[in-house]
Amino acid sequence: MMEIIKYPDRLEWEALIRRPVIDKTNLDKKIIRILNDVRIKGDRAIFEYNFKYDGYESEVIELTNKEIEKAACSVSGALKEAIGLASKNITTFHTSQTEIPTTIETSEGVSCWIESRAIERVGLYIPGGTAPLFSSILMLAIPAKIAGCKEVILCTPPGPDGEINPAILYTASLCGITTIFKVGGAQAIAAMAYGTESIPNVYKIFGPGNQFVTRAKEMVQLDGIAIDMPAGPSELLIISDKDSNPAFVAADLLSQCEHGEDSQVILLSDSLDTISQTIAEIGVQVELLPRKDIAKRALANSKAILLKSINECFDFSNEYAPEHLILTINSYKSYLGQIESAGSVFLGPLSCESAGDYASGTNHTLPTNGFARAYSGVSLDSFIKKISFQEINNKGLINIGKHIAYMATAEGLIAHKNAVSIRLKTIDNV
Repeated sequence: MMEIIKYPDRLEWEALIRRPVIDKTNLDKKIIRILNDVRIKGDRAIFEYNFKYDGYESEVIELTNKEIEKAACSVSGALKEAIGLASKNITTFHTSQTEIPTTIETSEGVSCWIESRAIERVGLYIPGGTAPLFSSILMLAIPAKIAGCKEVILCTPPGPDGEINPAILYTASLCGITTIFKVGGAQAIAAMAYGTESIPNVYKIFGPGNQFVTRAKEMVQLDGIAIDMPAGPSELLIISDKDSNPAFVAADLLSQCEHGEDSQVILLSDSLDTISQTIAEIGVQVELLPRKDIAKRALANSKAILLKSINECFDFSNEYAPEHLILTINSYKSYLGQIESAGSVFLGPLSCESAGDYASGTNHTLPTNGFARAYSGVSLDSFIKKISFQEINNKGLINIGKHIAYMATAEGLIAHKNAVSIRLKTIDNV
């Protein structure tokens, strides 16, 4: 169960915001071996690791259109409707992020603007197994399509029979993804990073995964392959007060705990009664979960912290920089300006974190492990490059040319100065 900590001194906060740490020594060795195998042996390495880790023994790793179409038949109408609603809301939210180029005249005769270009080829990793995250396809494929990415490929682990969860295939098809490969784990990340005979290399890799996937993404980034963000186990921080509903708060905390035993949740409050009642509710609700053993192990990594005031709760939250932040306090809107670091924020008693995970429209691919201090979650911008343009006419070069020449000379870069001076002379001669 969650540890209760009362009125910790601020000097103790650094230790309290630390996430559970895993020993990466052996992990790194295994992943380096996988990355090198895939880089050298290509498809042959993929076949070997598919059998070793997923029990799938076949050299057929790309799904056919027939397999994708067949999956739609086994997805219930109710689930299709739910996925359709989520798709609509996610599309609406991410379409709103499209920017229209604006030309700015920085000096008379000097025009500057920025235009967006889609990343041409991106790869999505979607976990399978006991929690097939088909919702992550919506969160990644929809903004990729809105951005205009020309190629979107998807990798997801197969079962021993080579089957992929039908909801994953249906959602991929709905989003217009037709290039899908049966490969999971670090080997999938390696394949998308370096390319194999069957799987094309991509320019940026997106998607959640276990510690193997996460670490593999970090490692291929060192080889110049872009990734969505540093990410790790899921996490949630809730700020509550005396009027918070303990049953709601407990349900939200458990919703993150069931992701994995290395997940972490934090409850902050200025009310000991709320903390006590919430923990009692957790004890009741956790026993009803199919993944209760996982949730209980995650709770052992988690904390309920009693602080002196709600303002102090926000100070702690900003230090922690949570992936998800829920405010179940009175007058929550008056505190919004105090939020400095968080991946996504949920306001009020009815804004459960599950809404953001599935259907409100915001993206659920978010920075964890304190990276929300410097990183944003996935958005339309994640799938585009921004290119600056400038156009200078005679008047513009006259206005800024001599200043460029002075600055270039001061830096000892005379060729830079000459590039301006030679043009100014032609203008003088006109």
